[in-house]
Amino acid sequence: MANLTTLAVSTRAKAGKGAARATRREGLVPAVIYGGKQEPSIIALDPRVIMKELHRGGWSSRVYNLAAEGAEPVAALIRDVQLHPVSDAPIHVDFQRVAAGTKVHVEVSIAFVGEEKSPGIKRGGVLNVVRHYIDVQADPANIPEHFTAELSGLDIHDNVRWTDLKGTEGVVLGSGQAADMVIASIAAPTIDAEMEAEAAAKAAAEAEAAAAKPGAKKK
Repeated sequence: MANLTTLAVSTRAKAGKGAARATRREGLVPAVIYGGKQEPSIIALDPRVIMKELHRGGWSSRVYNLAAEGAEPVAALIRDVQLHPVSDAPIHVDFQRVAAGTKVHVEVSIAFVGEEKSPGIKRGGVLNVVRHYIDVQADPANIPEHFTAELSGLDIHDNVRWTDLKGTEGVVLGSGQAADMVIASIAAPTIDAEMEAEAAAKAAAEAEAAAAKPGAKKK
């Protein structure tokens, strides 16, 4: 399958809060694998493995091969990672089983390229990113690592839409999203906008001051 990454896991015999706490005392993160019309499987894994994946980025669309000793490997997506409110260490992970031929909802990240060649950015324009991820339906065997937004031809006020992205073949937009939605745009230079606003405010203040002088003619 696409983006297949193997994670070493161990099976757990018991479920429940007490068993989860015992797993954490052993230095592991309790987790569950659900879906695929099968009973949930209770597992545990090294928290450093989870943190590594979170820092890599793109984990929400990466298919993992969960390999426990003596058990058949399971292909799954990370659906949720619960973090400790103080330490931000992972304390529980939810995995969803996937199978080729069955479409799943995933969030796929967008890679922006060609920024250094964009005429608009060269003229001082600013890249305004509206969406960093897109919700799509895809076969687990064809989940793209990311979509690509090409910026090299964009001038100020130009934008990138879903239909402009590369790597979208074989996926379907999630519900509530339109094919013409804007992904990013090149905005006018911020400094120009600020200068225009300052100039307008200054002109208004001067006009008000002139009108307040004795002998000023009222229109």
